Amino acid sequence: MRHNDRAASAPWIRTRLRTAPGTATALAVLVLVTAFLAAAFPRAVDAYGTKGLRHDILTADAGRSTLEVARPQPGLELPQAQRDEEARSPELARVGAGLLKALPAPLRADTSSVAYGVRTSKPAVANEPWLPRPEAVPPKLTYVAQSGLKEHATLASGAWPTTPQEVTSDSRAVQGAVTEETAAELKVKVGATIALLTAAQEPITVTITGIVAPRDPQGSYWSSDPLLRTPSLVLDTASPFPVHYWTGTVLLAEGTGPALLSTAAEPVLFWRIPPDPAGLTGPDDVRLASVIASLESGPGLLKVRRIAGDTAVFATGLGHIVEANARMRDAISPVIAVAALGIGSVAAVVLLMTGALIAGRRKAELALMRSRGGSLRGIGGRLLAETAVTVLPASTLGLLLATLVVGEGRFWPGALAAAGVGLLVCVALPLRTTLQHIRPTLHGAREDMVSARPSRRRTVAELTLLVLAVGAVTALRRRGTSAEGGTDLLVSAAPVLVALIAALVLVRIYPLPLRLATRPVARLRGAIGFLSLARAGRSSAGGALPLLALLLALATAAFGGSVIAGIGDARDDAALTSVGADARISGASERATLPDELVRTVRDLDGVRGAAPVRIEYSVNMPEAVAGGGGGASGDGAGTGSGNADDAKVAALVGVDPASYAELARATGLPAFPAARLKATGSSAPLPEGAKAGPDRVLPAIASPAVAARLGTEPRAIATLSGDFEVQVVGTVPRVASVTPTDFLVVNSAALEQKAPTTLLLTGAPDPGKLRAAVEASGKEYAVQLRSEERARYVNTPMQAGAERIYLAAVAAGAGYALLAVLLSLLQTAPERKTLLARLRTMGLTTGQGRKLLAFEATPQALLAAGGGLFTGWATIVLLSPGIDLVPLALAGVAGSDTSPVLLRTDLWSLALPAAGVVALAAAVAGVQAWWASRRGSITELRAGDSR
Repeated sequence: MRHNDRAASAPWIRTRLRTAPGTATALAVLVLVTAFLAAAFPRAVDAYGTKGLRHDILTADAGRSTLEVARPQPGLELPQAQRDEEARSPELARVGAGLLKALPAPLRADTSSVAYGVRTSKPAVANEPWLPRPEAVPPKLTYVAQSGLKEHATLASGAWPTTPQEVTSDSRAVQGAVTEETAAELKVKVGATIALLTAAQEPITVTITGIVAPRDPQGSYWSSDPLLRTPSLVLDTASPFPVHYWTGTVLLAEGTGPALLSTAAEPVLFWRIPPDPAGLTGPDDVRLASVIASLESGPGLLKVRRIAGDTAVFATGLGHIVEANARMRDAISPVIAVAALGIGSVAAVVLLMTGALIAGRRKAELALMRSRGGSLRGIGGRLLAETAVTVLPASTLGLLLATLVVGEGRFWPGALAAAGVGLLVCVALPLRTTLQHIRPTLHGAREDMVSARPSRRRTVAELTLLVLAVGAVTALRRRGTSAEGGTDLLVSAAPVLVALIAALVLVRIYPLPLRLATRPVARLRGAIGFLSLARAGRSSAGGALPLLALLLALATAAFGGSVIAGIGDARDDAALTSVGADARISGASERATLPDELVRTVRDLDGVRGAAPVRIEYSVNMPEAVAGGGGGASGDGAGTGSGNADDAKVAALVGVDPASYAELARATGLPAFPAARLKATGSSAPLPEGAKAGPDRVLPAIASPAVAARLGTEPRAIATLSGDFEVQVVGTVPRVASVTPTDFLVVNSAALEQKAPTTLLLTGAPDPGKLRAAVEASGKEYAVQLRSEERARYVNTPMQAGAERIYLAAVAAGAGYALLAVLLSLLQTAPERKTLLARLRTMGLTTGQGRKLLAFEATPQALLAAGGGLFTGWATIVLLSPGIDLVPLALAGVAGSDTSPVLLRTDLWSLALPAAGVVALAAAVAGVQAWWASRRGSITELRAGDSR
């Protein structure tokens, strides 16, 4: 064997690859797919982190994301010429260029929107009589001489403001412009003049020469200070009365900054630098946060002051945006780690199973080489070289495909993952094969699981894994998936450990049902049942490794499916909570009522299954809590609930038609509404139109738990805009469809003095265009909300969408590896099955009986794997659901969304489909094997000297 070993290596490898091209190709394809998934995962995580960071910066308000450097006007002790020079555009541009160069990586500027100039920080009163005074208060205006006006606006009318001559602090006439919105609201026309007083009360005449339209109104140039674009009606906080006044901005010519230095409006020099997130990546968030902190109050600020002046300050809200992005990423990462470890473990086990299959097929060949003097080193080296020739190119190609498919992401994490896949296969196959041949053997021992006895080492290893699994599950239930300082891999691996323990336990108890089933079957007339059970107990396809792969794959698929289902349920529930039904029509103000004609028109639209008019009155003061905080009356399906009576000082009054509202609750899946308890009879009978109710009138009410605890069971008087009456709580429900506050009181609208509805809730699927057209025909003061549109808001960040796609891929990969594990386990014993059928056919076994034999033989292992996978997936979800909150994946980043915990729930489809696929594939493979064996003659399978 050692003679001329180097020269024989190449012919050996080439000969082996030519002898078994199918095996080499199948192994290469498996390694290619696994390496692709392993390399794509870290790149996908980096990609959605990168897109999420860029998205958050781009969609954030420009006033928060823009970097602004500002300093007060030059000191009065300086010569006037020097003060004027520092406020002119050339000097401001020079400082701005220095600030751009000083920005530390990874912070980069969007140079196309950089702006600098001089502005007044204190609004100045404009007393011109033609300016609007909505409440007899004159407007207050700010003035800014900002660069780049012509590049970021178009001239709507008039002319651009210019500086006919050099402007100084002594100048008393300048030119300016306003935007179209400012001109419309403040009644500004071309040629108008506005007086701006200096510190010496001398007027500076500002002549409006033009009206401009922003090219990009939402861009950072105009949105860093929204008053540049749009005036605002604000509350006068200095007045003892609630009065409002207009405030806006006048855009002066670029070179008129020195003129503002003579005013008392506290002029400041500023440089606005919008960030450019195009070059940022997800891993840059830590460096970016550190750089921003340094610029705000650290070494970076000292560098800024050396460029812009000793009194310069740096301000931005970009740091808060980056921190919010990091919090979401940290909340999502542990949940993603659960899927990553699950799929990684399944892939590793399947690769080991592939190596075991190849080793089993070549056992006789290598045993012959070993018996003829082959060394373990020589055999292992040849196997390593033979495997590396196939595996290394496949893993490299998988890495290349992952790099092409997932464009954005760091290269080295994916490269290490792909290299790990190749290394595992290259090492595992030669190592497993050579360890089986430490001592030369003539014939392998019988592999019978029924007679197997676990060793002490195996028992100790199983107990160790059991302790680790219990510890991981306990930690996960107590503190969730997040750990201080990052993701806790032991906690994230809890589903894998649970599946591992389940596999080991099932392998141990597997012989028991076989023994019990063999005895009664042996007494039957036919031999098929007995032979199938005997073969099932003797087959190595039911060993720990195949079962472990199946349980891991099924548990991971179930866990991923539960995550996806939980995200969908949380978003559906949040949309229902926000809208109240499939569609909602309400007025622009809380007191606006809906006309009867609108209700009838909408009710008759195609697609509308039900309509429930509702009258809602918010902020109704509740009476003092009863002594002891007694609860309200319990109701059918409602119960008293729980609530703090002290917190329910204000509640929403909801007047409903009990029948239509109960039908709405049933259609939307809300808790059952006890409509019969609101029946308007006796003292609560409907009032005639225009009649007044007496204060002793008692209305039955359905309340939230907290309101019921505050009101008790006795009648309590309340005063509302719908009338003054007494209410008596007759039942509680935890939530209602019409209001989002948790404190509410539901009564029969027919018993109210004011019955006109303020909201119309619809069920069904009406056409959005026709619905809005019908509502607009009744007036523009009515708004339409659709549950489907509200639902779409919750998939708005690349980080959430990317994490959800990863879990979808985890479910698909888990199901695929489960089916592959079944196929590998059946292929491992395929030669024995074919030989068995050939021998039994010589004894009179028919083709149909042969198919039944193989199907019955594969059934116990398939049912064991499917049943164990169902139980393991269900147990994993039940055990881990209290420790996992899906809010970051489902609702984070959406304003107004419910932030209550979103727990995992068992998704039956994710449990049942992969398990059913395992059974179906096992039966299909057995049938194909029987059909193929029946087409081959017995002589082909039964050869002299064959030990099978």
